[in-house]
Amino acid sequence: MLDAALPRLMRPEIERLGESLIRDVAEANIGRAGVIPLWFGEPDTATPDFIKQSAVRALEANHVFYTQNRGIPPLREAIAAYASRLHGRSIGTDRITVTASGMSAIMLTSQAIVGPGDNMVAVGPIWPNCVETIHVMGGETRIVPLAATESGWQLDLDRLLEACDDRTVGVFVNSPSNPTGWVMSADDQRAMLEWCRARGIYVVADEVYVRLAFNAPRAPSFLDIAEPGDRVLVINSFSKSWSMTGWRLGWLTHAPELGIAFAKLNEYNLASPTTFVQHAGITAIEDGDEFVESVVERYRRNRDLVVQRLGAMRRVRLPRPDGAFYAFFAVDGMTDSLRFAHELIETEGVGLAPGRAFGEAGEGRLRLCFAAEPDTLSRALDRLEPRLN
Repeated sequence: MLDAALPRLMRPEIERLGESLIRDVAEANIGRAGVIPLWFGEPDTATPDFIKQSAVRALEANHVFYTQNRGIPPLREAIAAYASRLHGRSIGTDRITVTASGMSAIMLTSQAIVGPGDNMVAVGPIWPNCVETIHVMGGETRIVPLAATESGWQLDLDRLLEACDDRTVGVFVNSPSNPTGWVMSADDQRAMLEWCRARGIYVVADEVYVRLAFNAPRAPSFLDIAEPGDRVLVINSFSKSWSMTGWRLGWLTHAPELGIAFAKLNEYNLASPTTFVQHAGITAIEDGDEFVESVVERYRRNRDLVVQRLGAMRRVRLPRPDGAFYAFFAVDGMTDSLRFAHELIETEGVGLAPGRAFGEAGEGRLRLCFAAEPDTLSRALDRLEPRLN
C-alpha cells in the first residue's frame, strides 16, 4: 500500500487524464472470435505492397540509424512538393517537420504552445486524444459542439470564436472530422484565420483526413489560405490516406521560424521518426495518388451503403458525413453509449466506439468506422438492424 504521506507519484494533470473509452470497448475484445470490429479509425485492408516493399528495400540498405530530428531531407522535400501540388501554392521544406504519427504531431503542438492555465477552444465532438494532450500540459479545453441537422453537421462560427478569451492560445479544428465527418467550409476557414490572425491566436488544424472528402477532390485546408508566417499549425498523417496506421508517421506544417523549436521537441520526445519508415513515406507521397483516389471512391460507396442502411432503422438519426470514414449516429432511447457499446458486442457481435468517448457532445451516439469491406459492413448492419429498429 502506498504511504499517503509520501510525495505524489506524478503530476495531478496526469493523474486526472481520462482513459480512452474507445480502448475500454476494444481492448478486451480485439481478436475475439465472431466480433466485427468497427471501433478503431483504420482501414481493414493492409498497406499496399508498393509502400511495404519500399520499407523492405530501406531495411536492406541499412537505413536503420539515427537521422535528423525533423526528418530525413528527402522526405521533407517530398512532403513539401506534395503539399505545394495539393494546395496550389509554394510550401517550403523549411515549413515541414516529420513526426512519429499524427498523434505525435498533436502532442508536439500542445507542448509548443500550451502552458498551465492556458486554454484551447475546439470544435466538438472531438477525438479524445486531441484534448487530452492539452490537459497533459496543464491547459483547459473549451468545446463548442457542432449542431446535428437534417442537412448535416453545422458549425456556429460566432459561438466558436466567442469562446476565446485572453487565456486562449489556439483554436483547434479537425476537418474532415473524427467522429462526425463534418467538413469546414472554405469561407469559415478564411473568417476564422483572419479573426485569429488579428489576435495572435494559433489556428491548430488537424487535417489528417483532408484527402478523404466526398463532395470535392479534397477538403478545404488552412494551407490554401495561410501565409508562411501565420500562426497556423497543420497536422497531417500517413495513416488514413495511405492505409499506414501502424507505421506511425506524420508531419507538421508550420511557420519557418518554428523549425528549431520542433526539432528540439522531436529530440526530447523520440530523437527522430523511424528511419526506414520515412523512406517508405517518400514512396507513399510520390507514388500513392492512384491508391488514394481508389480508397476515397471505396469509402464513398461504403458511406452511401451505411447511410442508406442506418437511415432506414427506426431508432437511428444520422447526419450524412461529407468526409473521413465514420458514421456518428444517435440512437433514440440510448442514455449510456459506453454501456450500450459493450452490450452490442455481447449480444450482436459488433464493436462500435461509444459517443461519450468524444466528449459530452457525443453522448447518445455511436461511431461506426466504415473503412471496411462492403461485405463486412453489410454483415454488421444486418446484426445491428433488429436492435436499432
